[in-house]
Amino acid sequence: MPGRSVRLLLSLVMLMAASVTGVVATATAAHADTCYTWSRILSQGASGADVTQLQIRVAGYPGYGAVLAVDGSYGPATTAAVKRFQAAYGLTADGVAGPATFSKLYALQDDDCTPVHFTYAELNDCNTTWAGGAVSAATARANALRTMWKLEALRHALGDQPITVTSGFRSHACNDAVGGASGSRHLYGDAADLGAGPHSLCRLAQQARNHGFNGILGPGYPGHGDHTHLDHRASRFWSASSCGI
Repeated sequence: MPGRSVRLLLSLVMLMAASVTGVVATATAAHADTCYTWSRILSQGASGADVTQLQIRVAGYPGYGAVLAVDGSYGPATTAAVKRFQAAYGLTADGVAGPATFSKLYALQDDDCTPVHFTYAELNDCNTTWAGGAVSAATARANALRTMWKLEALRHALGDQPITVTSGFRSHACNDAVGGASGSRHLYGDAADLGAGPHSLCRLAQQARNHGFNGILGPGYPGHGDHTHLDHRASRFWSASSCGI
């Protein structure tokens, strides 16, 4: 893809400049990405919209049973998530988001800010507008983006083999048509049902415990014998008794 080649080239320029001049907290990044470009190095104590953008992309690395708050504040939990992300991709795991970390994120995202292995269409086979659910269309779409980045982390942890999403956002009409629960998280755009493939449903449910999902339902939970359900509900509810969860 020409766009990706340009992004990677500019990221290399950014890395070379950093090695020559030294990296400082206010360093200006090259405009290396058509989705989002970070213009400063981020570390614990920073705050702002650029921190929020970083948190969305590393929210799949909070540690077992944890959920990273996407609040624009670079605290200890964000530092730990960045370290896990860096380690997962063979980078120096110092918890500081600098040129190498941003370069990897640029390589992992498409021009619409989705991770390279997932699309908005995969997370919404109900309609094209994201309307008709329990939240505004914009919120549902934003929730789906956060889900995709967590799924990208899950996919990488499982050896970068494909993950199949069988259901994502649903309007009330779509939810009713499939017999979904009246309070289904699918109505909020923050849920994804996964089908078996290279990994069993139990393997998906078990690994998801490390990637920021408060809701995990799978084999052994009523109605979930043929898929693993993941979501972002407010408090933890894990139930997949056939999988030891």
